Amino acid sequence: MSESDPLHDLGASTGADGGTVRVWSANATSIELEVFDRADAGWATDRVDLVRDEHGVWQGFSSALVHGARYGFRVDGPTGVEHAFNPAQTLLDPYARGLAAVGGGSWHGVALDRVTEAPAADGEERFSWNGVAKPGVPLDHTVVYEAHVRGFSKLNPAVPEALRGTYAGLGHDASLEYLTGLGVTTVELLPVHAFLSEHRLKRQGRTNYWGYNTLGFFAPHAPYATAAARAKGAGAVRREFAEMVRSLHAAGLEVVLDVVYNHTAEEGREGPTYSFRGIDNASYYRHDAHGRYVDTTGCGNTLDFGRDEPSRLVLDSMRTFADELQVDGFRLDLAATLGRDDHGAYTPDHPLLQAMLADPVIGATKLIAEPWDVGPGGWQTGNFPRGFIEWNDRYRDRMRDFWLGDLRRERQTGDAGSGIGRFATRLAGSSNTFSLERGPLASLNFITAHDGFTLADLTAYDVKHNLGNGEQNRDGTDGNNSYNHGVEGDTDDASVLAARRRSIRNLLGTLLLSAGVPMLTAGDEYGRSQRGNNNAYCQDSDLTWLSWNADDRDAGLEATARRLVHLRRDNPAIRPVRFGVFGETTPSASQMDWYNADGETMTIDDWNDPAERTLQYLAASTPEVEEFNRILLVVHAHEAPAEVVLPEHDGVTGYMLLWDSSDEHPVTESSEHLPGERVGVPPQSMLLYRALGEASSAASDATAVIDPPTGDDPVADARVGG
Repeated sequence: MSESDPLHDLGASTGADGGTVRVWSANATSIELEVFDRADAGWATDRVDLVRDEHGVWQGFSSALVHGARYGFRVDGPTGVEHAFNPAQTLLDPYARGLAAVGGGSWHGVALDRVTEAPAADGEERFSWNGVAKPGVPLDHTVVYEAHVRGFSKLNPAVPEALRGTYAGLGHDASLEYLTGLGVTTVELLPVHAFLSEHRLKRQGRTNYWGYNTLGFFAPHAPYATAAARAKGAGAVRREFAEMVRSLHAAGLEVVLDVVYNHTAEEGREGPTYSFRGIDNASYYRHDAHGRYVDTTGCGNTLDFGRDEPSRLVLDSMRTFADELQVDGFRLDLAATLGRDDHGAYTPDHPLLQAMLADPVIGATKLIAEPWDVGPGGWQTGNFPRGFIEWNDRYRDRMRDFWLGDLRRERQTGDAGSGIGRFATRLAGSSNTFSLERGPLASLNFITAHDGFTLADLTAYDVKHNLGNGEQNRDGTDGNNSYNHGVEGDTDDASVLAARRRSIRNLLGTLLLSAGVPMLTAGDEYGRSQRGNNNAYCQDSDLTWLSWNADDRDAGLEATARRLVHLRRDNPAIRPVRFGVFGETTPSASQMDWYNADGETMTIDDWNDPAERTLQYLAASTPEVEEFNRILLVVHAHEAPAEVVLPEHDGVTGYMLLWDSSDEHPVTESSEHLPGERVGVPPQSMLLYRALGEASSAASDATAVIDPPTGDDPVADARVGG
């Protein structure tokens, strides 16, 4: 970033003789820099009046502003409904790379050099990446594992006690061995930007465990560092974060951060003032014509991305973490807010979204959007620019309903009431949601996430059980698409437990065998339960921490998850890069052919028949960089067993069974079958085969999924073919 850029080098820049600080405020009339004694946070060792330039940037130099110095601002300005200036309060620099609590709810920034340039503490060597580079996992090979820094290792006895629940704990060899053994490629961390608990939670004696309440966008959350690092200060906290990233990278694992740029910890207009509100409330936050906050986040305030400067803040934060701290990507919380223009309307052409893609550092990372917020027109799934991956809530809801809601209906009425078409469209990459140009990898497929039931609880609870959150069970969604299989919660009924495990295996299989980018929520691989709590944002306890006790972990589910992740890796036909076009051969697409139980090509009547619950999906890769591969996936979603005739297809000489979801533990011995052979299929099950033989010369003869017209799931077109 050059000095010709009017907003260059915001924040503190330090050197041996002191440092310069730059802060933006369009409406302030004066800003004073205070530098504080390290031992006495109430004693300012230097005060400097900053000078404003024509772009609203205030700048000053202090010889006391060296690496590790604590500092803050006193800001004065006009009065009025949109303003909140108070020169008696010391404010946190929005660009502070380190934070230090002062007491009484106040915070100081800590001036820090770049992590590779910062002086080493206590005789340590200066930090180096030691030649460890970002893994650069191709998007079609990516398997995301959503985890919480504290919750992942807090209870793991294989991690030294002092490291449990910390950045160092996640980077420990025991953690790396588990993650690489599972086969995931990309660890997506719940928020690690410095955050606070809301005042409401503090009054209740609770804490914000998830971290969606950001205080500082440039500093790692200090409580996730070890006690030793915290004692040394903000520089050591940041170093431990960087060491975690380096360790994960050395193991071949990517690091994606869940980032919350849509609002800040300052809450509503009557909430606490830490930084933005006191520096320039009118410019950082979105207001209506009467000066009241416009809240599209449900969190009290919304950053105003109709202005350039808040957008610049986001880009600078992302660049800092992607470049200086080497993270591999970002999951953008409530990302529709980031695309709202100066009129408050979402547009995929928003300058902030386009700037992320165009930036040579940010644009090279994985950019994952949560494509909605709570404002007008806030649901935008499928409407982000090319280059973004999106959480696909349509996928989540359809797959839950197919394996759970439909099973409930079949048991209660004898009629499942939902055919196979919409399931197949989601399985094949959701071409009715994402454009041909964006392809199937624009879809981040998930069945569960941090927000909602765990996978085990989806199969064990019909309703939420959130009384422990202190909100009289009013919080959390009521629309879970779950099914308790006849008993709410814990049970000793062996048949109910077996049915639940079968459903979990079917959901895991669906997730990991679908086109798109799969995301597995930490603990779902072994059946973790939150005892029916579907909104455990304020639960920092063994309710949300991963258990490493073998008695709490279902070994069969864990082995199944591991097997499925590795099968996805080994079979490129499952993970096409592009949508195909009917009648054409598209490189890195998959030729998709669809057969009914009789081994015959699916007809329009088959797709439109609500009683049709058995499908055979034959997918063949059209490789550019990998060997040719073809799989057959048999899906049978009735409680009665069935028989299927394995399809006869040009080039296919046989089928080798790789996985059967009816098996409690994945079977290593494979069986081979011939095309045209009749095979028994267990109730409510999936069978995955590798199709044997050579690539067909008629690769363009693809069959497209055609869905029945529905109100919320339009007719799919030929793009699902290859």
